[in-house]
Amino acid sequence: MSVTVPFPNPVRDWIVSNLQRGCTVPDVVAELRTNNVSPDLAQAMVASVAHALTTRSPLPDGQLVLYEPAVSYVADPSRLRGGSVLHCVDRDIHVLARMEEPTAALLGNVISIRECEQLIELARPRLRPSTVVDPATGKDVVADHRSSEGMFFRLLETPLLEKLDRRVAALTGLPVENGEGFQILHYPAGAGSTPHFDFLQPTNVANSESIARSGQRISTLVIYLNDVLAGGETTFPQVGWSISPQQGNAIYFEYCNRHGQTDPASLHAGGPVLKGEKWVATKWIRERKFVPRSAVMA
Repeated sequence: MSVTVPFPNPVRDWIVSNLQRGCTVPDVVAELRTNNVSPDLAQAMVASVAHALTTRSPLPDGQLVLYEPAVSYVADPSRLRGGSVLHCVDRDIHVLARMEEPTAALLGNVISIRECEQLIELARPRLRPSTVVDPATGKDVVADHRSSEGMFFRLLETPLLEKLDRRVAALTGLPVENGEGFQILHYPAGAGSTPHFDFLQPTNVANSESIARSGQRISTLVIYLNDVLAGGETTFPQVGWSISPQQGNAIYFEYCNRHGQTDPASLHAGGPVLKGEKWVATKWIRERKFVPRSAVMA
C-alpha cells in the first residue's frame, strides 16, 4: 500500500544543504523530529534525498510516495549457496563471514590482484568527478562532501568484464543479464559517501520507470580493488558493523525479498579515506533483465 504526502521543496533543499555540508542522516532526521515531523516520515524524507544525491537521480519534487509494507521486512534465504568455499566458473570464492541483518557475506578471493589492476587501468581514462543534483538548477554539480570519481562499464563490455560478469552470475545464481554494468569508484584521501540505500525508492518518475523496466535492485556486490592504508570502511550504521577494504575481497548484501519489500538495515556508507586512496567495483543486481534507459530511448 502507498500513500502520497506533501514534501515541500524548501524542506527538501534544507535536507540537501545539510547532507552536502557533511551532516549525517541520523542528525538530519533528529533535527526534523524536533520540528514535529514524525519519526517514520523524517526518516523517509532524508533517505529519499540521500539516495537521490548518491545515485544522481532526480530529487523528490513537492511530494513523497511512502510505501508501507503489510508486515515488517523478513529476509528470504540468502541467494548465496551454503559452505565456506563457493566455486564460481573459474574461481573459488571464500566465505569469510555471514551476517543475518542485513543478509550479507564477506567474501575473499573474489578477483585476483591482476584483475584489480586491469579494472583500474581500464577505468582510469574514463573517470569523471562524482556529482549530485543542484536543487536550485537541476544540473549535476561536483559535491565537496563526496569528491570521488567514477565511471560505468557496459555489461560484458570487454573479455575481462565478461569473465567477471559471469563469475558474479555464478556466485548469485542469477542470469548475467540481471546485473547492471560494473561501476568503478575512486576515492582520494578525504573522500567518502553519505549513508544511502542501493534499492530504488520510487519517489520520482525516473526510479519508477527503471523499476518498471528491470524490477527492483535486490542485491549489491562491492569489490575492493586495493588495500586502503587507513579509513574507507564500508559501514552499516543501522546494525553497527563495518568492513575494512582489502584487495580482492568483497562485501555482498541483499535487501529485497520475494514480496518486493526492502530492508532498512541495508543502509550503508563509505567512511572517509584517511590515508592513501580507495578503488571499488560495484555490481547492482536486478529482479529481472536490466534494461537501461538508453536502450528504450534509442
